[in-house]
Amino acid sequence: MTKRRVVITGMGMLSPVGNSVESSWEAIQAGRSGIGMIDRFDASAYNTRIGGAIRDLDMESYLSPKDARKLDAFIHYGLIAAQQAVDNSGLESFDRLDRERVGIAIGSGIGGLEYIEKSVLTMDKSGPRKVSPFFVPASVINMISGNAAIRFGYRGPNIAIVTACTTGTHNIGYAARTIAYGDAEVMLAGGSEMATTRTGMAAFSAARALSTRNDEPEKASRPWDKDRDGFVLSDGAGVVVLEELEHAKQRGATIYGEVVGFGMSDDAHHITAPPEDGEGAARSMANAVRDAGLKPEEIDYINAHGTSTQVGDVAEVAAVRRVFGAHAEKLAMSSTKSMTGHLLGAAGAVEAIFSVMAIRDGVLPPTINLDNPDEGCDLDLVAHKSRQADVRVALSNSFGFGGTNGTLIFRRYEG
Repeated sequence: MTKRRVVITGMGMLSPVGNSVESSWEAIQAGRSGIGMIDRFDASAYNTRIGGAIRDLDMESYLSPKDARKLDAFIHYGLIAAQQAVDNSGLESFDRLDRERVGIAIGSGIGGLEYIEKSVLTMDKSGPRKVSPFFVPASVINMISGNAAIRFGYRGPNIAIVTACTTGTHNIGYAARTIAYGDAEVMLAGGSEMATTRTGMAAFSAARALSTRNDEPEKASRPWDKDRDGFVLSDGAGVVVLEELEHAKQRGATIYGEVVGFGMSDDAHHITAPPEDGEGAARSMANAVRDAGLKPEEIDYINAHGTSTQVGDVAEVAAVRRVFGAHAEKLAMSSTKSMTGHLLGAAGAVEAIFSVMAIRDGVLPPTINLDNPDEGCDLDLVAHKSRQADVRVALSNSFGFGGTNGTLIFRRYEG
């Protein structure tokens, strides 16, 4: 069977640097950090007291107070990003839309952590009868996709892939394949997360995964820098509208880019750390390049996983060298996590959008805080400032706990 072509016709985003795609992208191009002090709860006793939060969100423009109370914040964020993406796509104005051929694949790395925390406290304090009847539908991960289906009336495939920090990438990749092989015409796909809760911050701190640069929040996320000391936990969501090319053309949709490659692999090495040689990540990228039918030399830009961890950053550089050989010295690679922090299950979706925007606008996003590159991290990492470039093909990496890896490749739509 010949694969059908899949294009991106809508995008939506909430991130620590902006509450829309355009505002977030403007901040990324400017090299502006969204990291600040945690203020949702008293974090004074925590080793890490910084994170990337969603701020100044006009919730009532998207959800009624009644509906918002029934759902965890990770569902709020996912639904808002989905609404933005649908609005951006113009899909609802297409009078011949077959809603049975429109599906949804939006996941989360952790799910309703805050609602779980509150429910446990309620049960301990007041007993089991006081636990909300909305507890389960407010906190399970597939309820972003479920609520979005109800909201829009989309009755096609409805899934929620959960693969830690690779969640957003895997949902987009599988959604694209769902369209490519004829099971849907349109898919909403992405990821959402709200993990800067008391338990979330405590757990990642206990794992010694987080930066403790509390006195300089905006400088805490510093991929590939010698002074990096862990990632910064952040919240947000990213959703794209994926569409079969002829369907998009039929309704006169704006096409932002084409999904041409998707690759996956696993390290089978360690529950949280990759092998230093980046072998698993390299296989994921190689699989995506092969799926795209491209030569490695055709990749112009890599939006790296680049979390600001000691082992992970070096492993990704090793993986890039392994896949691209001499071309690794010619392509550009940067980490937008230097500005957004790590959005866990939403990271891949947000970074997929930044990759598409890099193609659209011909801009390489910067890696801020890269003051002193670590040994061996001597590729073109777009340090400090964004720059103009002709980006025709962009690759986006996501790697997660459990050794799971995912890679997406986007290409400028040229007919």
